[in-house]
Amino acid sequence: MNQSAHQAHAYIRPQFVDPRTVVEVKKLVTHYGAREILHGIDLEIREGEVMVIMGGSGSGKSTLLNTLLGLLHPTSGSVRILGQDLHSISDVQRTKLRQKMGVAFQGGALFSSLSVLENIMLPLREHTRLDVSTMRIMARLKMQVVNLDGFENLMPAELSGGMIKRAAFARAIVMDPRVLFCDEPSAGLDPVVASAIDDLILSLRDAMGMSIVVVTHELESAFRIADRICVLDKGNILLVGTVDEVRATDNERIQNLLNRRTEEKILDPDQYLRNLTAAND
Repeated sequence: MNQSAHQAHAYIRPQFVDPRTVVEVKKLVTHYGAREILHGIDLEIREGEVMVIMGGSGSGKSTLLNTLLGLLHPTSGSVRILGQDLHSISDVQRTKLRQKMGVAFQGGALFSSLSVLENIMLPLREHTRLDVSTMRIMARLKMQVVNLDGFENLMPAELSGGMIKRAAFARAIVMDPRVLFCDEPSAGLDPVVASAIDDLILSLRDAMGMSIVVVTHELESAFRIADRICVLDKGNILLVGTVDEVRATDNERIQNLLNRRTEEKILDPDQYLRNLTAAND
C-alpha cells in the first residue's frame, strides 16, 4: 500500500468543533474517614472526547469516578457536570442531571431476574412516562447500536462476558446521555472481545457525539481509545495529555506504570537471611 492510500485508511481523531467543558473538577479533596484519598484534583473533560483515567492500584481512580457520579461526597472542591454543581444542587435537580449521564458498570450490573430487553428498558421506566411499546422500540434500537439485536429475550445468565458488557452499554445509552462513564469496560475479557468493546466506545463517541469517561488499567485499550489521558498517582494528577504526550513524558512514575516496572524494593535473599539470623540471636 502506498503512503497516500495508507493515510486515507488511517484513523483520524475528530477535531473538537465545540470545545465546551462538560465536566469540570476543581480542587477536589475526598476522604475515606480520616484518610485523604484525592488531594486537590483539577480536571476538565471536553465535549465529544474520550477521557481515559488511569493509574496503578490505590491511585484514586475509583474514588474519582464515584465522586463524578455523585456516589461519594467530596470533602471540599467542586464537580460541575453540564454546568451544574453535582453536590450542591437539590435532589430533584440531581435526578434530572443524572438522566443526562450514563454509566456502564464494571460487572455489567444486570438484574438476573430480568431479560436483556427488560434490563435495558429500566432507565426509561424509571425516568419517563413513555408507553411500553415506545420503550421497547427505543431499547431495541440501542441493542442494534451495540450489536445485540436478536438477543432481547435472553437472561443475563445466558450471556457471554462480552455480551453482558454490551447490554450494560445499551442500558447506559438508552436515554441518549450527554456524558457516559465506563468503569473498566474491557476488564476480564479476552483480547478479541476487549478490542470489540474499544471499537464500540469509539463508535458511540463518533456516532452519538458523547463525552466518554473511561476508568481502566488496560494500557493497550487506553492508548487505542483515548483522546486524552489523565494519569493518577496516590490521589494526585501526574499528567493530562494526549496519548503521544503520555508516551513521551519523562515522568519516572508514569514510565514505571507504562513499562510495568515495580517501585517496591525487592529484598535481597542474602540480606533476608542475615535479618532472620539476627532476629534469632
